[in-house]
Amino acid sequence: MGGVSTPQVLLALLATGARHGYDLKRAYDARFPKARPLAFGQVYSTLERLTRDGLAEEAGVERVDGPDRTVFAITDAGRAALRDWLDVVEPPAPHVANSLFTKVVAALLADEAPGAEGGLAVAYLRAQRRAHLARMRDFTAAKTAADASVGAVLAADYALAHLDADLRWIDLTLSRMSALRQEVRPNFDHPPTPDRTSTEVPR
Repeated sequence: MGGVSTPQVLLALLATGARHGYDLKRAYDARFPKARPLAFGQVYSTLERLTRDGLAEEAGVERVDGPDRTVFAITDAGRAALRDWLDVVEPPAPHVANSLFTKVVAALLADEAPGAEGGLAVAYLRAQRRAHLARMRDFTAAKTAADASVGAVLAADYALAHLDADLRWIDLTLSRMSALRQEVRPNFDHPPTPDRTSTEVPR
């Protein structure tokens, strides 16, 4: 889920009915099985903020084979805030923020002896390509499992599409590595000769 906001996700779960924190955690795990894990502490701290901001409210206490659990419900203000969040189109991340590109340029800057094989940048991209392919196999296995839910299949398809785009970018970058190296370090092969005339002390 990456950059998805936890408060809005919990509001969406509360929109289906009042729940206590433990139930919200279970619902989150069921609905977003491939998302970043959500700790119980994060659930309860988020519920406190939602309640403080008037987006959720305490709706009673429930006891089922254990301690009392406070049940929370979404408020009208919470529903309005959830609709406002859903109306906002997520801006695509700018290409300059791509961590792969950042590492390639950093490798080119740090490499003192790239050699015939392309050095650190090429080695990094090849290793990253292998890691992407392995991850794609994992997602393919997950989406083709007999018990895979529609949500799990869609989540895997989303991840596969992004990984495939990364692979195409990696291949393009490998094919343009020589040009990129010249752009990043234009004087690597022929470093400028220091001008010693201005630093010589007259004798």
